[in-house]
Amino acid sequence: MKKLSKVQLKQQAAVLDAVTKLEQQALLDLPGVVQCWFSLEYEAFPVSLLVRLQFTEQAQLDAAQPQLLAWQKRLSGLLLKKGIVLKDMRKHLVFTLNSPDE
Repeated sequence: MKKLSKVQLKQQAAVLDAVTKLEQQALLDLPGVVQCWFSLEYEAFPVSLLVRLQFTEQAQLDAAQPQLLAWQKRLSGLLLKKGIVLKDMRKHLVFTLNSPDE
């Protein structure tokens, strides 16, 4: 695996901090949240960033779905504080039942 550059490490730290804050808030506000995780390709950052908020059951995911836009805005705001601008915030956060291993 290729070593990350200083810029990439800084990007990763900023995203990790924002996602951690989002996860902490989601655990308090949304029933059934298990964890929050992300994937990205550094060559296409921030377009490639995808954050997933994992739920335990389909019913809880369905109940939270109407709030998705508000959570996408929250993620966008957290990243903006870190200097990362998302052009289309709707492409970067999804609710899922899948874990990072799936």
